[in-house]
Amino acid sequence: MSEDDSNMEEYPTEIHDYLAAFEKSLGSVDEMLKTMMSVSRSELLQKLDPLEQAKLDLVSAYTLNSMFWVYLATQGINPKEHPVKQELERIRTYMNKVKEITDKKKASRLDKGAASRFVKNALWEPNAENEHASKTPSKGKKRQ
Repeated sequence: MSEDDSNMEEYPTEIHDYLAAFEKSLGSVDEMLKTMMSVSRSELLQKLDPLEQAKLDLVSAYTLNSMFWVYLATQGINPKEHPVKQELERIRTYMNKVKEITDKKKASRLDKGAASRFVKNALWEPNAENEHASKTPSKGKKRQ
């Protein structure tokens, strides 16, 4: 019997797919961390603007705390009752603030001059021709 066969007997077969997906996800996280760790932090931060630096810091903190959440769960500790839950909520709050800033940057700006010219030209203004035409009686009215 191989090692895989003995491991199969230790947990129910219904969760095999979940564990396989979990193992694959851990492999992906490991690859990403190796890629991130291959570049020095100061070198990476030099290439980013302050908003992107904040995003990187938040994603790093969120990832680390999420991994700790998973660790607690694997140790039989309920992470919902651990301070890591409040930390994840705090980080999520800051992520939302950064998202708001990003959305404000992307929002279209109003060119007040162009808007006022557009409205001014769209509105009807009486001119000399129109005033003359309005002084002449219309066909439906009696002349006095």
